[in-house]
Amino acid sequence: MDRLIYTAMTGASQVLQQQATVSENLANASTPGFRAALNTFRAVPLVGEGLATRTFVVDSTAGADFTPGVMQQTGRALDVAVQGPGWIAVQGADGKEAYTRNGSLQVTSSGVLQTSTGLNVIGDAGPISIPPDTEVTFAKDGTISSVPSGSNAASVVVVGRLKLVNPAPELLERGGDGMFRTRDGSAAAADVNVQIAPGSLEGSNVNTVEAMVNMISLARKFDMQMKMLQSADNNSRQASQILSVTG
Repeated sequence: MDRLIYTAMTGASQVLQQQATVSENLANASTPGFRAALNTFRAVPLVGEGLATRTFVVDSTAGADFTPGVMQQTGRALDVAVQGPGWIAVQGADGKEAYTRNGSLQVTSSGVLQTSTGLNVIGDAGPISIPPDTEVTFAKDGTISSVPSGSNAASVVVVGRLKLVNPAPELLERGGDGMFRTRDGSAAAADVNVQIAPGSLEGSNVNTVEAMVNMISLARKFDMQMKMLQSADNNSRQASQILSVTG
């Protein structure tokens, strides 16, 4: 009887966790460059004397869906989208290098180039500073140029270049802040082959219809696990009644 309880109990718990992942994907359906998280169920034997036949159901994050999102032209000077494989390097809240596909950038009052969430964008020599009262342009290779407002093209000054990287997907893992990092914590090398599209943003690759269908499917799985627990409880009650009569 307890074999059924183990499976149903852990199955219901892990379904709720997987629903949380799907909900997060849906919440980021409009976040530029977002990569949908993928989850899967797996069976894990319970370790212990006499417990070899008991099995837990565990929800594990299989990784992320690295399928590119739809490119959208915005015309905004500080919007950039990575074309094809690649990432924009930023400085995470922990001070270490992290990677994102969200190219909606901004310049702070102190002139530091940041993401829309306030993380410093990393260049070849660290964080990038933009001179005041200038217009910023991006080249396809990530080179950043500035022109003083009202000046002619001869006044163009190169202020830095985005650090663009392209580590293998299997070497990356998503952090709790939604940023990706290398599994060993090392900084990925810049890749000159990665290019960006200025004045554009890459949309999220979350398929909202598929996510909604998945939510309905998970809700039905949860109901099924709860019915299994109810069946186990009923069977236990009936067995106790039979034993009490025969005793």
